[in-house]
Amino acid sequence: MSPTIRAIGTAVPRTSIRQDAVRDLFRGQRDTGRLANRLVGAAFDGSAVDTRHTVLAELDPDNAAGPFRDGDGQLVSPSTGSRNDTYRVLAPPLFVESARDALVRSGTAPSAVTHLVTVSCTGFTQPGPDLDVVTGLGLRPDVFRQHIGFMGCCAAFPALRIAAAFVDAEPEAVVLVVCAELCTLHVRASDDPDQIVSNSVFGDGAAAAVVTAGGSGLRVDRFTTTVVPEGASEMAWNIGDEGFEMVLSTAVPKLIGEHVARAVAPLLGDGRPSDVPVWAVHPGGRAILDRTAEALDLPDAALAPSRAVLRRHGNMSSATVLFVLDEAMRGDDLSDGDAVVALAFGPGLTVESARLTVATTGRP
Repeated sequence: MSPTIRAIGTAVPRTSIRQDAVRDLFRGQRDTGRLANRLVGAAFDGSAVDTRHTVLAELDPDNAAGPFRDGDGQLVSPSTGSRNDTYRVLAPPLFVESARDALVRSGTAPSAVTHLVTVSCTGFTQPGPDLDVVTGLGLRPDVFRQHIGFMGCCAAFPALRIAAAFVDAEPEAVVLVVCAELCTLHVRASDDPDQIVSNSVFGDGAAAAVVTAGGSGLRVDRFTTTVVPEGASEMAWNIGDEGFEMVLSTAVPKLIGEHVARAVAPLLGDGRPSDVPVWAVHPGGRAILDRTAEALDLPDAALAPSRAVLRRHGNMSSATVLFVLDEAMRGDDLSDGDAVVALAFGPGLTVESARLTVATTGRP
């Protein structure tokens, strides 16, 4: 039986921030130049993001000051070590909450989980989030654990590949995949265009998937990976003294538009992209979705779940594509046997994608 995503669970922090309010917060920084303020306005207003969630309550201007914002409304830039200390405290509850949601929605007892794959690129700690999930959910102590770190927005796909390989090798395996990212820990006021774009789109969230052999849900048919070497310097993720530094240049959507058709061709066979009713595209930004739709000649409905997740949550790095798949499966447009193509983009420039099939008419 084919590996199948039986259910997806999600979790977000309590604090929801409006895009216009955060835009005005960044535009109100004393040390930000006039040109940077214009870039802030353009990036935030053109993002197609309405709201995002964050573990940093002080990013909501209506809340009290905190480690990232003082009482005068000026942003503070903590050290990378301080930001990572915050990750150590605030990431585990999201890992656990999303994993619990996935287990409940799939009807899987924690004691049934045989393999655990955790994913994150926004913080480092050991003992790590894998042990937090084991202890938080009461998984069996001999569960196999694997953590994938620092692979960026496309990391859910290597995690799902690992889960599928476990299930292929051990048909009785029950694999729990959990992705959690606290992207807003790395915001800071800056004149740098890449940082401004990052500030305008990234949010925090977690998503988990239960993978077994067969059953109802999304059957995993095939994975594919493509690297666009000329994009290596256009999307990158590095560790700086004041947080992790994201490089997300304006060339990325153009490169994706030029290469995405070749990247997904192995998943389509003799079919056309428009034959697939849903494309669960990681919404790295509005322009990325627009270029993908244009390159593949997709109707508006095909990317509706991706645009909905971008609008409500922004870009949550590795967790986001699972949010999109969950959004698609909650709708009424998919039927048994329908194809779904999922894809995400990461540093490299790497395009990871998968072809899935709805296994039953019911929700996973």
